[in-house]
Amino acid sequence: MLSAAVLSSCGIQQKTEQTPAPPKQERVTVGFSQIGSESDWRMASTASIQQAFADSPYTLLFNDGQQKQENQIKAIREFIDQDVDYIILDPCIETGWDSALMEAKEAGIPVIVIDRAVEVSDESLYAAWIGSDFYLEGQRAMKWLEAYLKKEGYEEPVNLVGIQGTIGATAQIGRSRALEEAANAHEDWTLLEEQPGDYTEAKGKEVMEEYLRKYQDKIQVVYCENDNEAYGAIDAIQESGRKVGMDVKNGDILVLSFDATHDGLRMALEKKIAVNTECSPLYGKRLVKMIDEMEQGELPEHTTYIEEGQFSTYSGIRAVWVVDNSYLVTKLTNEILEEREY
Repeated sequence: MLSAAVLSSCGIQQKTEQTPAPPKQERVTVGFSQIGSESDWRMASTASIQQAFADSPYTLLFNDGQQKQENQIKAIREFIDQDVDYIILDPCIETGWDSALMEAKEAGIPVIVIDRAVEVSDESLYAAWIGSDFYLEGQRAMKWLEAYLKKEGYEEPVNLVGIQGTIGATAQIGRSRALEEAANAHEDWTLLEEQPGDYTEAKGKEVMEEYLRKYQDKIQVVYCENDNEAYGAIDAIQESGRKVGMDVKNGDILVLSFDATHDGLRMALEKKIAVNTECSPLYGKRLVKMIDEMEQGELPEHTTYIEEGQFSTYSGIRAVWVVDNSYLVTKLTNEILEEREY
């Protein structure tokens, strides 16, 4: 018995020596600097990314920039100090990122830019950009307006006002450019004025109230650079006694919007928004897949555009042409609204 006990004891000691506990593996960490939470679209974008990374093998560190570039630059530097493996940046404006991105590159941390673009001296400062073609979105909206007025036989002069996004943001630059070019291309279209609404409902309403005081009944079309601005503009128009709708011949003000969020499509279904051009916020799964590939040593595409739709209750326009390409216009229904994830 003593011999067996000794052997048993030795066996336990020997087993412990032969099978040490495996070393603890550190999770890949990703720092995400988001612009803020100024709109329904932005909050949907944040939720998409947070959910996708919660379901992934990666740890996500989140920072809300509160619409300030200095906060986002500070966040990037904090991520570098924390030695994260990747940084995701949705930049509030295009310029002013060279120093922070250079610091990340020197630290060996790839930066993935999403949604809005960055204008830098060296494009190797970031690993990849994925987002929307905002200029094309604007062109599609203006081509729809052109086709709609023609279909409806509206031959009177058209006065437009623009409620811009945050000045210097990629979406603002592209969408404003499309509006300005379209207005200049039509002799009977006049762009009365553009002012920034900063992508918020409150500022959109404030800007629209000023337009209505200044131009009174001269406005036929309002070009809002996101859905939240459109909500504010619609409230201002209705409170002024004017009607929002699609009967421009009888004095309705036509509202054009972007994003195609759930509430934006609901207002389009109610014909308060004439056409809503999509800008998808669902980046989460795309980003996880991109980091999966980079972890395997694959280089991502440096520039990736997301394919997006366009929605209206008006059935007379099935597609719009921009340059040599045709883009489908989807007839909006309750079923499409119910399926909208954001």
